[in-house]
Amino acid sequence: MRSDAQAAELEPAEAAVSLAGAVQLRKAFRLGPLNLEAPVGCVTAIVGPNGSGKSSTFRLLLGLTAADQGEVRLLGQSVGHGDDDTELKRRIAYVPEEDSKIEASLRGTSQAEFISAWYPAWNQGEFERLLREFEVEPSKRLGKMSKGMRRKFELALALAREPELLLLDEPSSGLDPLSWRKLVGELHRYMERGRHTILMATHILDEVKRLADYIAIMADGRIIGVYEKDELLSSWHQFYVGPGLGGALLEPEIADLPGLVQAEESGGGTCRVVTSRAWEAEGWCRERELPITGQRALELDEIMEQLIRQTR
Repeated sequence: MRSDAQAAELEPAEAAVSLAGAVQLRKAFRLGPLNLEAPVGCVTAIVGPNGSGKSSTFRLLLGLTAADQGEVRLLGQSVGHGDDDTELKRRIAYVPEEDSKIEASLRGTSQAEFISAWYPAWNQGEFERLLREFEVEPSKRLGKMSKGMRRKFELALALAREPELLLLDEPSSGLDPLSWRKLVGELHRYMERGRHTILMATHILDEVKRLADYIAIMADGRIIGVYEKDELLSSWHQFYVGPGLGGALLEPEIADLPGLVQAEESGGGTCRVVTSRAWEAEGWCRERELPITGQRALELDEIMEQLIRQTR
């Protein structure tokens, strides 16, 4: 989602979000070690199964809970050491997965008035535009709004703060398809308006494809890898290879295929293989005159399943 101009402006080491060996120990769950750098000016999406620790990671980033080990930094500032972080939080907006029950009795207009007083960059015109775009009636009490309307209100509230860093936990939760498309459009618009950064956790893979520059895959409380999205999606393929010369079975030879993740006989001397280095694997087969009789790129959920299986 970053533009070429934005990419050129970035310093390679600059990160809006940095987790370095962060660990949080609980009786029933160990979070970490977490290692992640989300670059300034880009969208990084955290994906993984339910219960993998995505929401716990956001609480750690916001200083709502503390790390037992390692370091957490947002916008260059250390988090979780008891320092006054008021100014830092004015540069950040967070939309949690679950709506706050404490605010249920407030009307939307009152909530917006309260929030705007804390954020010097608050853009009232943008807030009103977003309410119209999302078709939200702000005079309603928050607890009386539908789940989808409340989500759209919270997103408008976050974007109107003009934050440098936007943290989104399952941003499309409760949204219908039309509202989801509007959300994607507004997040694109937010990224184009300035040097902004989004870190989001989502299970909607279309959301990742449309928005993300980088993908962090999470499982069992750990980030198992961070990947450039386009490179990840283009490098994982499934091939049907063979048969070899004279109809010979390929299994012994195919073990040397570049990036081989999985191989199985599929009948008639043909092997079905999964590789994480598609272009190299294709050239390798061509050099050995091994015919590729079928090929397709893996979907993100298939890649994620393979990577998680490898780590386990």
